[in-house]
Amino acid sequence: MDPATATLIDGQQAFGMIGTVMWTMLRTGAMLMAMPLVGTRAVPVRVRVLLAGALAMAIAPLLPPPPASAGIDAATVLGVAREVALGVAMGFVLRLVFEAGAVAGELVSQGMGLAFAQMNDPLRGTSSGVVAQWFYLAFGLLFFAADGHLAMVALLVRSYQALPVGTPWSDAAGSLGSIVELFGVVLRGGLLLALPVMVALLATNLAFGVLARAAPALNPIQLGLPVAVLMGLFLLAALAGELATPVQRLFDAAFEAGARVSSP
Repeated sequence: MDPATATLIDGQQAFGMIGTVMWTMLRTGAMLMAMPLVGTRAVPVRVRVLLAGALAMAIAPLLPPPPASAGIDAATVLGVAREVALGVAMGFVLRLVFEAGAVAGELVSQGMGLAFAQMNDPLRGTSSGVVAQWFYLAFGLLFFAADGHLAMVALLVRSYQALPVGTPWSDAAGSLGSIVELFGVVLRGGLLLALPVMVALLATNLAFGVLARAAPALNPIQLGLPVAVLMGLFLLAALAGELATPVQRLFDAAFEAGARVSSP
């Protein structure tokens, strides 16, 4: 084989590898952009793009080759849209689980009297209460402690095995319906996380209300807020050691929903 032909073959192989990585990077990058923690303003866009590219190059050799492209036509545009939609859907199910922690934090802050303590939250891209941010960070720590990032990569690889690049997404409506089911699970999980603290704080506030009626000279209303805050902090410290099991169940539900989303 002459050097010109070998160079031409090597160039075609290089362009084929680049095309495979770019197709893989569509679903991978969309998932990273939509998922919590990584896909937030706290992580620069360049870092997210580099992470998506590195992950795509790592898993691209494990996947079947994408279909040959015939230029920018309708099939290519629909394929790109399908890959981006799949990645966003899988990242969104993980984001929903973290919103369960935010819901629990908002419910607890109402009982503690800290609902007015709002501050900018770069992880959610909006203003939220300090207790909601505490729950969000706790979910993030538990996510990495439970090897959730490895489960995320495994989910991504299984999605390519179940629905390779270029394969029609025939049951898209049914697959996306699992996100609606997960939404109810997330709301119920957030309420159950906050319920013990809410009941205890409600009993505390009722006790101070009765005391205000029985002995108004003691001015118990003025003491109620600091006592509720201290009681809430004590209960959150006690709850921190019990979060792992219910949060793990929510993560399992999210990954199951993600697997159903990527089913053909």
